[in-house]
Amino acid sequence: MPSVLESLNSALLRAFSDDPSVYLLGEDVLDPYGGAFKVTKGLSTRFPERVITTPISEAGFVGVAAGMALRGLRPVVEIMFGDFISLIADQLINHIAKFRWMYNDQVRVPLVIRTPMGGRRGYGPTHSQTLEKLYLGIPGLRVLAPATYSLSDGTDSPGVLLYHTILESDEPVLFIENKLQYLLPVLNQKDLPGFDVKYDSAEPTEAAPTFTFSIHGAPPASMTIAAYGYMAELARLAVERLAYEHEVFAELVVPTQLSPFKIDTIIHSTDQTKALLVVEEGSYTMGWGAEVVARVAEACSSNGIKYKRLAAQETPIPASRPLETAALPGVDEIIQAATQMKQ
Repeated sequence: MPSVLESLNSALLRAFSDDPSVYLLGEDVLDPYGGAFKVTKGLSTRFPERVITTPISEAGFVGVAAGMALRGLRPVVEIMFGDFISLIADQLINHIAKFRWMYNDQVRVPLVIRTPMGGRRGYGPTHSQTLEKLYLGIPGLRVLAPATYSLSDGTDSPGVLLYHTILESDEPVLFIENKLQYLLPVLNQKDLPGFDVKYDSAEPTEAAPTFTFSIHGAPPASMTIAAYGYMAELARLAVERLAYEHEVFAELVVPTQLSPFKIDTIIHSTDQTKALLVVEEGSYTMGWGAEVVARVAEACSSNGIKYKRLAAQETPIPASRPLETAALPGVDEIIQAATQMKQ
């Protein structure tokens, strides 16, 4: 089975092969290096005229990519570390996301900005953050985070999502890839015999699917856990342990579109289970989980629902591995939070 990294790399190669208007811009993306995390490896060898290595100026080359998109190309930008998306805020928020409205719907900006987020690699305070919450709720901007799973036809969800986003989306997209996801295998249903897996989209190639996991043969779930990206994988491991070690049966909901919020599945699940635990790697205050809880609370008719959020500590991410582990939520923390809710 391919890894998430291989799935994303294959999607980029297919997109370049299928559409000559696809270009790549970023730092150190040329072979033989092929990018800091090797997602772009092989592109510059096969398509040398369409892979542009850039100076260390994120605002500058995102601005160039915006102009390319306005002229009809489909640029893909790689930001080497997600921490650096702060440097593109003006270009993305005040220009790229607004051009369609500012020019009376006469232009489109089909620009995809990819970037790796997250810690657990010992990279320290400025290379380990999870900052996508800074861009949630920006009108005109989609934020996607691939899941580590396959679709029912066997195709790899991370690659399918990236491929169709590059070739079919006419809106700007921020595409979040967690560093620890890269080496994980893309799991099929047969790789998860203890789980029943479904997703909510009849056309998953055209819309970011939301996956739902439940323990096979278990009683009805009494809790909903919502997570995305690498945290969804940790949450899946926690769901398994909760069932077999604590007899707490949870349904895990994994969205791949974070903004605009796509949480109908979370709302439906929570309305059934009457308990919602939201897990994220970003910091606690004003996070993705806070908005999810607010939306679900507004939508659900029952007043007896329990809510809890689990997120990173309110500190910069330490470089020390033990301190980094203490700062970020893991499987044990998810289990502790879930069991506390059931007391």
